[in-house]
Amino acid sequence: MSTPLATELGVRRLLLAAGHAPSVLNTQPWRFDVVRHEFVELLADPDRRLRVSDPRGRSQHVSCGAALFNLRLAVRAAGQRPVVWLLPASVEQPELLAAVRMTDARPASGEQRELYDLIWVRRTNREPYYERPVPPSVMAELRIAASREGANLVPLDRHGTADLLDYTAIAEDELSRDHDYQAELAAWTMPGARYDGVPDYVHGPRPSREPAPVRDFGRRADSARFEERPQIAVLTTPGDRPVDWLRAGQALQRVLLVATRHGLSTSFLNQPLDLRDMRRRRDPHHRRGHPQMIIRLGYGPYVARSPRRPATELETSHV
Repeated sequence: MSTPLATELGVRRLLLAAGHAPSVLNTQPWRFDVVRHEFVELLADPDRRLRVSDPRGRSQHVSCGAALFNLRLAVRAAGQRPVVWLLPASVEQPELLAAVRMTDARPASGEQRELYDLIWVRRTNREPYYERPVPPSVMAELRIAASREGANLVPLDRHGTADLLDYTAIAEDELSRDHDYQAELAAWTMPGARYDGVPDYVHGPRPSREPAPVRDFGRRADSARFEERPQIAVLTTPGDRPVDWLRAGQALQRVLLVATRHGLSTSFLNQPLDLRDMRRRRDPHHRRGHPQMIIRLGYGPYVARSPRRPATELETSHV
């Protein structure tokens, strides 16, 4: 069986799926090389790195990991099996994050096909959620999804959520006084974004009370009351190295797609992680691992999707 890399249409389908992954501020910080029609290389795009808020490149790696998971699903949907090398050694290409080769395999399973189809449905929802708890059985599925990618999803109880929201508010206040951070944030949240960034139509309303369970980009005048009892989970990894960040991204996307399958909405509260990265602090060792993403979960209304770069912009070479 020929691989999707044998035709231009096959390549476009793979890149289109990969490019629909979530990314920090919708920067879509990835590029792809198709080499000899044999394998795909995933590379970090240095021009889309957030220099101020992501000095270690952690958020970029997590974002690229999510794109890698989508690429894996697209390969399976095409009837092939992806063989993945994370961080292949390359002095000449320090931005090279992964290589994916394809081999013959059985047809995609029903679950793999379903998750692939949900790539186009998933989106970040910054609107108020309904006062409806996530069932324990669904949360258990999300935790299993994270564990399948080598990560851990830790749901917070009521007290843990209250503490985290307070910590997020404190981090937000400190970040609001950092002019470089605010300039970088504004550059990716301006109105009228066409292919990337977070345009105003997906910002969501301004929270009417503090501490807020959603990020306020400061560009919406309308306000709304958000859910009284936000449901928060923290995605962690055993280590805190680039390879762990890539695994976190793959785990994140698997969790988000499984959440979408159950009709859940999601958004992110990563200000404490931004502040940690900017200050180059390291978390103390904890049995549950290093936090990589803070996820708000719930049942919310239908929302629009953030814009995406055309697949033709994602491929840097095809040799």
